[in-house]
Amino acid sequence: MSLCREPVVHSLLENDLYKFTMWQALLHSHPGAQAEYAFVCRNRMAFPLAELKDEVNAQLDHLCTLSFTAGELDYLRGLRFIKSDFVDFLTLFRFQRHFIEVSAAGGNLRITVKGPLVHVMAFEIFVLYIVNELYFRRLPHDTSVLEEARRRLREKIDFLRARRDELISGQEKFVFFDFGLRRRYSGAWHEEVIRTLVEEVPEHFRGTSDVYLARKFDVTPVGTMAHEYLQAYQSFGFRLRDFQKAALEGWVQEYRGDLGVALTDVVGMDAFLADFDLYFAKLFDGLRHDSGDPFVWGEKAIAHYKSLNLEPKTKRLVFSDALTIPRAVELYQHFKGRVQTAFGIGTALTNDTPHAALNIVMKILSCNGQPVAKLSDSPGKTLCENETFLAYLRQVFNHRAPG
Repeated sequence: MSLCREPVVHSLLENDLYKFTMWQALLHSHPGAQAEYAFVCRNRMAFPLAELKDEVNAQLDHLCTLSFTAGELDYLRGLRFIKSDFVDFLTLFRFQRHFIEVSAAGGNLRITVKGPLVHVMAFEIFVLYIVNELYFRRLPHDTSVLEEARRRLREKIDFLRARRDELISGQEKFVFFDFGLRRRYSGAWHEEVIRTLVEEVPEHFRGTSDVYLARKFDVTPVGTMAHEYLQAYQSFGFRLRDFQKAALEGWVQEYRGDLGVALTDVVGMDAFLADFDLYFAKLFDGLRHDSGDPFVWGEKAIAHYKSLNLEPKTKRLVFSDALTIPRAVELYQHFKGRVQTAFGIGTALTNDTPHAALNIVMKILSCNGQPVAKLSDSPGKTLCENETFLAYLRQVFNHRAPG
């Protein structure tokens, strides 16, 4: 355990809110499902991640000793959409070490998780920010690194302040959230970023996906669903063509009007809109973008609402794909007055340092012994080890791979 003298994880509450919301929904609807997840790094690193194997194992050993505190459980119980039986489940919950394995192969770090879905799905975010923090601890981290990170953060704040009048005028202010837990530079830096944003731009900064920091800084925890929730429904016995409608219906039944932002790119925006009929369009408050051209996506969403005789101004589009502050402002200005907008900004907030950020993910590969997949609207984001299933999924939804 000497490798874990400085634990990366200090609280099980330090997870993205959408992990808790999906967790609750799947615990209630499919408690017996089995799933497999795998870690993937999509970019070049300063050194082979395989070198982190022993340290990652030590950190996971530590993670599996943690449990939710009484105060953390009380906080979750106080969220309107969290149900008491789910909190009771979390009272007893601990990660089981035998469900997760770490190995090294050819310089690559291999991390796989396999077991009951409601016991393994929450590993994802912890694994990602454990790997991130261990990686950046090995890189030069003298005072100049954080000095430059602070300068860049100040630049973002100055950018917003210089445009303050145009960003708060009218009925819809420019608002953004922190979505940067999984790829942050470090826990200490993440906390400093949130504190600074809360103090400096409260008129724009409205919350964070990190439930622990939301509680600490008394801001709104933000999140609804991720790809894995809809992907899991590909294995739940519905006709494959109907899995999106089944997943959306399951969400509606679980949350009864709360958490009403639907993710659109599990099999592409066009296929999503084909399923997102008047029933769902009325029940959900809006949509979240996570791949493909955001301007094209937003125009498609507005056109779809109009085709259903719904006023787009009553709906919200949440943009969350590789955003920066300037890019988010550009999108805000483009759609202002036509639809409500909000922006989830991740790596560009919590890992904007002189060191290049890692592009790492941990995605669900199978559920109930069947392959599942996401057909992204962006090149390089599709992840599935079963090419036969991938081809079948493309055929069913008439999806072309993005160029």
